[in-house]
Parts: sequence; C-alpha cells; structure tokens
Amino acid sequence: TESTAFEAEICYTESFLKSGFIFMAALSIQERKRLRQIGHALSPVVMLGGQGLSENVIEEINRALNDHELIKVKVAGEDREARQAIITDISAKTEAEIVQTIGKIVLIYKKAAKQNPKLSNLVRFANAAN
Repeated sequence: TESTAFEAEICYTESFLKSGFIFMAALSIQERKRLRQIGHALSPVVMLGGQGLSENVIEEINRALNDHELIKVKVAGEDREARQAIITDISAKTEAEIVQTIGKIVLIYKKAAKQNPKLSNLVRFANAAN
C-alpha cells in the first residue's frame, strides 16, 4: 500500500508538471493579481504561428521580456494540449513566470536585470494596478 501511494503521488506530480502550473509557484497571490491588472491593458507583442517555437521566437520573447518585463504572447493552434506544451516550453526556455493563460493568450513575467523606466510595462502601467 505504501508503494501504491507513492506511485499515485508520482503520477500526480507528473501531471502537475505537464500542466505547466509548476512555474506559477514563485509569485505570490498579490503579485500575480497586480501583474494581471497591468497585463489587462497590454496587447500581444509576440505571436507564434504555424512554425511553432523556434530559436528566433525564443530570442524575440527574451528581448521583449528584457525590455518590458511583462508581455503577452499569442500562441496559435487549435489543440489545447499542444498550446499548453508550447507555453510550458516558453517558460522553461526563457526562465520566465507564466502569470495567466486565457485561451491562446499568455501573460509572461520576467524581472529584468536592469529596469528601463521608458520601456518597462511595470513602470509605465503602475497606476493601472492601483
């Protein structure tokens, strides 16, 4: 019975990892709420098409995250599981946090090494969170 409980826990952990929610644990509820409020006013800056997730797309997402810290990405495709796999892959390759996913739009956050007040969405839309 002990090994069965352990196997059940492993299955749960694997499904949890596959769902992509493991990356969401680092932000507090208040931080996530603030980022969602700011993200509401944003438009997608990167759009993934039929080519999928290439190195160029990852570079563009990293550039946008470095400049803006909080961005929206639109992931094309009708298959939910494939979109979720791409979203998880984006988070892993960019070392960014997935703040929110609604349909095909993903809100992604990564703290910039050096914040640029003219480009950072956190600074530009700070009053939207109040």
